[in-house]
Amino acid sequence: MRILILLTSLLLATAAVSAPLRIKITEGVVEPLPFAAPSFIAENAAGAEYAKMLVDVVAQDLTGSGLFRAIPEAAHISKITSFSSPVQYSDWKAINAQALITGTVSGSATGQITVKFRIYDVFAGAELGKGLRFTGSADGWRRMAHKVADVVYGRITGESGYFDSRVVFVSETGRKGARKKRLAIMDYDGANVQYLTDSASIVLAPRFSPTGDRVLYTSYETGFPHIYLLDVGSVKRKVLQNSAGTMSFAPRFAPNGKSVVYSLEQGGNTDIYLMNLSSGKSRRLTNAASIETAPSFSPDGSQIVFESDRSGSQQLYVMSASGGSPKRISFGDGRYGTPVWSPRGDMIAFTKQNKGRFHIGVMRVDGSKERLLTASFLDEGPTWSPNGRVIMFTRETQGASGAASLYSVDISGRNLKPVKTPDGASDPAWSPLGR
Repeated sequence: MRILILLTSLLLATAAVSAPLRIKITEGVVEPLPFAAPSFIAENAAGAEYAKMLVDVVAQDLTGSGLFRAIPEAAHISKITSFSSPVQYSDWKAINAQALITGTVSGSATGQITVKFRIYDVFAGAELGKGLRFTGSADGWRRMAHKVADVVYGRITGESGYFDSRVVFVSETGRKGARKKRLAIMDYDGANVQYLTDSASIVLAPRFSPTGDRVLYTSYETGFPHIYLLDVGSVKRKVLQNSAGTMSFAPRFAPNGKSVVYSLEQGGNTDIYLMNLSSGKSRRLTNAASIETAPSFSPDGSQIVFESDRSGSQQLYVMSASGGSPKRISFGDGRYGTPVWSPRGDMIAFTKQNKGRFHIGVMRVDGSKERLLTASFLDEGPTWSPNGRVIMFTRETQGASGAASLYSVDISGRNLKPVKTPDGASDPAWSPLGR
């Protein structure tokens, strides 16, 4: 299968220019687009500290996507010494730089920095946007770099980026069988890790709100699993569901952030419920003598995908967000679980277990065109990037240690790579773009 992704500029030069930038993906193999990103120019002493660091993070973001390849600065013929001087396109063509990123950084006495930048289509001789700039706290310089990279990614691919985002996850320490777990949050690339809970009790399955300011998770603080809601900024939390004699788990926000769908076990039966966050009242959505869990809303809030063993084995089902008769969508060999609807609305990611191997896979919302992206001793718990192009998940190694770590892969199955974390990590959940 041959897929061609056209990369178009927002500003066209003339009808006579060469074809726009493009990335060719053939059978999942991408030839990364070569780009040049010289060190940004420091406009004053306060900006000098950040000029090189900013452009380094921009380059890391772009190359990490697997769609771009940075040309080392040592290979550059031209040197950018003025942000306003005309670009010598011939010098950049000579080293096959198809895109060029230039910028400046200035600082203020109040601790603010301003980044101005430009993006050029070298072979078309065209600038891909004007007046591009961000201003923010110097402490947040990495975030500004991510925002710059998102703009570059968007200008060249025509899609939104995913670099200015965070991931909440379960940080794990200690030996297998006696691990301590606590919630942590970090930038999408593993930087700026902060801990949200202590390790006094087991925590599982954190999930961001649609605005990225709250997190749902399951805790064993009382000895039984119950659902908690945590404010990311203040780290204040409250229990949402801990009725006596019940166990609640696998929570997830509705797209409007006003309600939560979750699983509740009572009397030996597990079903899916919907809770209104304002009133605290819950409504039962399924009623079957089977285990229904891991619910996930469609982006428009009209449907819910979940896992159930009602057919005799663990499979995926889709039902109306108001409940009703569900439709089975998984029919391949093996067992399916942890379904998550893509933010684009076109796919569902899942965990699959078959013949002693675990896989992360995707399928269309009707169950067609199933595709397995990974295979290992234990891969599970997918979460989508904000633009629906990358999936992060947990991978656990075989053996006595059985360490868990985070990996990411794009939806073609390529660019599989680990995500750096200080300790073991599991249960990732990606934030919306812009945190």
